[in-house]
Amino acid sequence: MIMVTGANGQLASLTLQELADRKVPALGGSRTPADGQRHLDFDAPTSLDLTGVSTLVLVSAGYAEDDQVIARHRTLLDAAVRDGVAHVIYTSLTGTGDHLGFALAHRATEDLVKASGLGWTILRSGLYAELFGALLTWTPDGLESAFGDGALSAVARADLAAVAAIVASHPTAHVDRTYDLVGDPITAGDVAERLDVAHRAIGLSEYRARLLSDDALLPFQPPMLASIATSVRHGFLSNSSPDLVGLLDRPLTDALAVAANTAAAMRPSER
Repeated sequence: MIMVTGANGQLASLTLQELADRKVPALGGSRTPADGQRHLDFDAPTSLDLTGVSTLVLVSAGYAEDDQVIARHRTLLDAAVRDGVAHVIYTSLTGTGDHLGFALAHRATEDLVKASGLGWTILRSGLYAELFGALLTWTPDGLESAFGDGALSAVARADLAAVAAIVASHPTAHVDRTYDLVGDPITAGDVAERLDVAHRAIGLSEYRARLLSDDALLPFQPPMLASIATSVRHGFLSNSSPDLVGLLDRPLTDALAVAANTAAAMRPSER
């Protein structure tokens, strides 16, 4: 049996849908399980139950400080070893993302996965096209961002979910493999052009000040978001790789269209 963690999250739910569409039996695990899902709380080690699971798709338990994320992943991997899981697939971060503010937890988890004694596959995902679109800000004059003219090799969540389903369906074909899953580079200017509006670049200091003044953000989030902005702006996330196209069994989703649609949906007049 395949289990996908974080079942109610966006990537995990898409992965479960991909598996269902492919007629591959799979089970979702979640802290707040829906009908047919298994309760899975990384913060309650004694409650973890992975019995009957042969392939575990570990979707990163982010949205916390590094120590908490890593501890959660270690706890789940310990349970996987204990309960006889054969293969773990971890959704990590693209290889050029080491300088990002959330990279350390991913790299530490990769090390834990490889040291677990289980069969493993690492899916190093590029940043989501949906995220890129969501990080653009609307003004009366068009779009604004701290990305400058920098490009991001963005990838649609749907493509990452499809790859996770493909690998989980035949894990033995991907043992001890690390894949870098990035799409075609796009810029904030490209998104603005697709939407027929102007794009204005703001400085990183102005962007950081805005983040720090946003009470909706948790304390660790402003530096993470700022690290995305400076990484894109200075060309560190425009890498290419054949892995995504090579693994997919359908054409690549248009990341620019996804980013543009996400940005368009956030336009004040469209809400």
